[in-house]
Amino acid sequence: MAAQVPPPRDRCRDDLPGGAAGRLPVLPGVAAVTPAGLLLVISGPGGVGKDTVIDRLLELDPNIRFAVSFTTRPKRDYEIDGVHYSFVSKPKFEELIGRGELLEWTKLEANGYLYGSSRSRVEKLQRSGKDVVLKIEVHGAEAIRQQRPDGIFIFLQPPSMEELMRRRHERGSEDEEEMKRRQKLAAWEMSHAQYYDYVVVNENADVAARDILEIVKAERARRKAATAEAPGAN
Repeated sequence: MAAQVPPPRDRCRDDLPGGAAGRLPVLPGVAAVTPAGLLLVISGPGGVGKDTVIDRLLELDPNIRFAVSFTTRPKRDYEIDGVHYSFVSKPKFEELIGRGELLEWTKLEANGYLYGSSRSRVEKLQRSGKDVVLKIEVHGAEAIRQQRPDGIFIFLQPPSMEELMRRRHERGSEDEEEMKRRQKLAAWEMSHAQYYDYVVVNENADVAARDILEIVKAERARRKAATAEAPGAN
């Protein structure tokens, strides 16, 4: 069955703080003829397939770019530093915080590792007109929304909790106690899906990526229409 993309939550898109719905963000140094790209924030429980879906999305549209986040957690065998994450020490991460270089950052209670989004990477890509994808934990997404209410928030949901835990079990890297803790965390994360603009069910990564691309196209059209209707646009 194809992944289902519900319509955007009314409260999320139309009731954003400061009347930000449909507003074109203005970033320092951006010429009027170069609209800033969209900011896409993708969240979901661990094991739902965020990396795979994002990879497929980037393959579908060259104008969409992934902004690599920082983390203090150890690199997994399949991960590439600077591609999946920028892996840094805790002192280095704290230095980034102190210099104001992170758009948001969060500490996961489950393992104590720190995650954060590079402000300069996001803004540089947006200034070039690229749409930017951030892979963010639920806590971090809430922080991003406060700073960037113009962002588009997408929650990637598994077909079921049973399927999510089956995928995690296939990784073979967690004991039973860790699996139970992960299941509890996933339930909490999934309870926050209602606060996102869109929910995409990841039953198949290719289908989910195409669903997200349709969301991007709709938001581009929405922004273009809002810009055309703005005072002084003609």
